[in-house]
Amino acid sequence: MLNVVTKTITLDDGRTISIETGKLAKQADGSAVVKMGNTMLLATVVSSQDAKEDVDFLPLSVDYQEKFAAAGKIPGGFLKREGRLSDHEVLICRLVDRALRPLFPDDYHADTQVMISMISHDEDVQPDALAALAASSALAVSDIPFNGPISEVRVVKHQGEYKINPSREITLESDLEIIVAADKDNIMMVEGEMNEVSEADMLEAMKAAHEAIKVQCQAQIELAEEAGTTEKREYSHEKSDEELFQKMHDDMYDKLHASVSKQTADKAVRSTDIRAIKEEWVEALPEDHEYDPFLIGQYFKKIHKSAARNFVLESQKRLDGREFNEIRPIWCETDYLPSAHGSSVFTRGETQSLTSCTLGTKLDEQMIDGATISGYNKFILHYNFPGFSTGEVRPNRGPGRREVGHGNLAMRALKKVLPNEEENPYTIRLVSDILESNGSSSMATVCAGSMALMDTGVKISGPVSGIAMGMISDSETGKYAILSDILGDEDHLGDMDFKVTGTEKGITACQMDIKVDGLSYEVLEQALNQAKEGREHILGEMKKAISEPRADFKPHVPRSEKIIIEKDQIGAVIGPGGKVVQEIQKETGATVIIEEEENNGVVTVFASDKGAMDGAVARIKGIVAVPEVGQVYEGKVKSIMPFGAFIEFMPGKDGLLHISEIKWERVEKMEGVMEVGEEVTVKLIEIDKKTGKFRLSRKVLLPRPEKKQEKKEG
Repeated sequence: MLNVVTKTITLDDGRTISIETGKLAKQADGSAVVKMGNTMLLATVVSSQDAKEDVDFLPLSVDYQEKFAAAGKIPGGFLKREGRLSDHEVLICRLVDRALRPLFPDDYHADTQVMISMISHDEDVQPDALAALAASSALAVSDIPFNGPISEVRVVKHQGEYKINPSREITLESDLEIIVAADKDNIMMVEGEMNEVSEADMLEAMKAAHEAIKVQCQAQIELAEEAGTTEKREYSHEKSDEELFQKMHDDMYDKLHASVSKQTADKAVRSTDIRAIKEEWVEALPEDHEYDPFLIGQYFKKIHKSAARNFVLESQKRLDGREFNEIRPIWCETDYLPSAHGSSVFTRGETQSLTSCTLGTKLDEQMIDGATISGYNKFILHYNFPGFSTGEVRPNRGPGRREVGHGNLAMRALKKVLPNEEENPYTIRLVSDILESNGSSSMATVCAGSMALMDTGVKISGPVSGIAMGMISDSETGKYAILSDILGDEDHLGDMDFKVTGTEKGITACQMDIKVDGLSYEVLEQALNQAKEGREHILGEMKKAISEPRADFKPHVPRSEKIIIEKDQIGAVIGPGGKVVQEIQKETGATVIIEEEENNGVVTVFASDKGAMDGAVARIKGIVAVPEVGQVYEGKVKSIMPFGAFIEFMPGKDGLLHISEIKWERVEKMEGVMEVGEEVTVKLIEIDKKTGKFRLSRKVLLPRPEKKQEKKEG
């Protein structure tokens, strides 16, 4: 028998979200179906009963997939089935993973898998904002230890009002769009993009999101109670040796504290010093010791973390000697790659990005074929993180989820300043190769990408900089330190990773992950204001290399020109079977793309040099030009008839030059007067209103002979 339990959540505008459990996927440890409108997500969670030996982390995998059948589609490709996750799906996996992971118990290390499937799609309901709610609901009705529930919502600022989980149409029209994850008490994650908004707007949006999340968390608590699944399993996944920990703490804490107190800027030197302390201690142990090597490694990390955090809070200094709000040294360079359309190098401390910019035609647009999103993308940003950037040996297996996520954040930060389609006909691809990494490589990508766009000559509305903020806190004493431009070590040892990007006018994107409970809005406000100071400093350093887009593209950059024509002229430009446009491309070397938009035709011409561009544009303008009575044209004789000649005076347009209009003297017959192919200057003297035929004249352009005066006999 089914034991189906359903809870309903009502949003402020009257729309509802339902959570159902007990009907589908009952052999999973937990399952739930979340429905809003006609969008439905099925979430399942399964966790092994035992952890693997010597595992000190949570092996959590989150997979989100949109079934094509949910939207009434059949997948493309040869196999006609869902394949590897798209970047869009990977990004949603990351949103859910980052929200769930901090709330599993620190000592829970069993393999855990969360799977979320979109099984029905509604055009007016965006499924990504429901995915974490579905996953948390599945955990809530399972026996898996989890310090939730949590939920995520999308909040936008539309026409001055904050709206929760709006339609895609309203989202696209909004000034601010963020997804916020939280439990009933604390915000854990924020990610989104904005149209250069203020820090105050960011905070208000987060508050609005949290109020909605509190209601969704309460619904999950009630769901678990009614389903009778509030009991969680017992587990023991960590070994312990209190005697060993105390011995290591007594022997090494002071040495580790002294080591981090050196405030060395070089990451390799810091790592070497720390590693030497551990190696010296291990070598001093008797050969017959029975201490567990795994526990030695775990306890050493714990003691090192404690020493580093205490040093920062006690001394009010950082591991590399900087002040809390101090930015590492920056140097920038543009036009570094001579053959690229645009390029830049951005180096901040020990983090470096080499970014290139390439302009392409409409034919280079990225095709998107998903269950919920289809179309074309004109702005592409790829982020690469090779092993050598951190001095590691790592095979190149293609981009992982982290690289997809970092590239997406940088793309969202920069797309807000790109010119609109009318001003930018190009497809733009940025590629950021991280050559060194010691914290905040995604923000280095934003800075380098902004400079590469300006070096190319793309007319962005303003340069964008990015900064990663961190925090180290002590819940017992209440002390905390907000750190600007964090190192990799500060990210690992700290409680917050808050990335903020923006122009001089305001914020364009953000991404925040919080690892500690009870972070107040006052602390967030301080972090945002400190981030603003840092962003402005970084912008100043960037402007020393390039302060605005170049006035023109480089000689080897393809040129583009857009021509708007009448809708009924599209056929004339294309020609029978594409003959005309193919001839233009063959003869000039330009690329011509013709589209129909509303009541007009749009002809976009791309060419590698000015000569090809001018030739193609002239041909097209000639085809679509409207003949005007009284205008003079250079024509060519197409055929000769007994009563005159037909002259092609514009591309594809012939007019009759009657025998009486050739010259002022009377012409008896056409033989010998003109030849086919002969060029002749003519004037359009009439367009027949009924037939649309053209009458031409040559004689009106010739001097009129004087009339002979007969002498009067007187």
